[in-house]
Amino acid sequence: MNYRHAFHAGNFADVVKHALLVDLLAHFKSKDAGFAVLDTHAGKGIYELNAEEAQKTKEWRDGIGRLIPPRIAHGAALPDVLTPYINLMRRFGAPQSYPGSPSVIASLLRPQDALICSELHPDDAAALARLFRSNRQVSVHHLDGYRAVKAFLPPRLIGRGLVLIDPPFEKTNEFDRLRAAIFMARRRFPASVVAAWYPIKHRAPVREFQDMLIETGLKKLLTCEFLLNPPTDPTRLNGCGLLVANPHYRFDENARHILEALAPYLQQEEPPEISVRWLVEA
Repeated sequence: MNYRHAFHAGNFADVVKHALLVDLLAHFKSKDAGFAVLDTHAGKGIYELNAEEAQKTKEWRDGIGRLIPPRIAHGAALPDVLTPYINLMRRFGAPQSYPGSPSVIASLLRPQDALICSELHPDDAAALARLFRSNRQVSVHHLDGYRAVKAFLPPRLIGRGLVLIDPPFEKTNEFDRLRAAIFMARRRFPASVVAAWYPIKHRAPVREFQDMLIETGLKKLLTCEFLLNPPTDPTRLNGCGLLVANPHYRFDENARHILEALAPYLQQEEPPEISVRWLVEA
């Protein structure tokens, strides 16, 4: 599997991931205490959708391009549950530009909060460092994302936070590494919420990943999945999921509302299949 982000920025999987991410961050901001976010596979922070990579696939047209402007019915307003995400995307100039996860997170930080970014690709790490060179709340490290979990958790001086793990899925053992990273993050930083993105091409690798995660003994494991097509063709991205470990209260309800609101805008031939379910409850 291969998911190089410059080719896919702003596609349906980005929309799903970032709409859920905005809700996760809103919960942290509901309390005065500061929080830290570790973005393990941060990318370069901002993507121009007229660039060669994005224009080669044009996947953004069936993602953020369907929400800005809304393409469902003339005069139809977007559901309120999507307003925070859509307003943020407009601030970044979507659909001409699309923010990566570090830009989404940094834009929502308060003075007492912090963002730690890890990116292995040297060009992307350099671009990310330039993007945040004047932002003291954001640190950028040229480092493998899985090593970052051990290197930066728990964060110094901040007692709660979010760990976002969004690997490129370029290696055949990516699900194994993802499972180990989720387990390590929860053990090293018990006050954290861990959100891990994964592609769904066919069901078998995802099922094995989830079964192995259950076997770790971790509690409060929630999966949020959005399938555009049946997961029977391993040659294409049929859907995506966000595994959330230790989600905040009622996030499962929020996630379902968000995915259901996205469905009519993102659907292709058939309505998307949406699943929000607990692998392990408390």
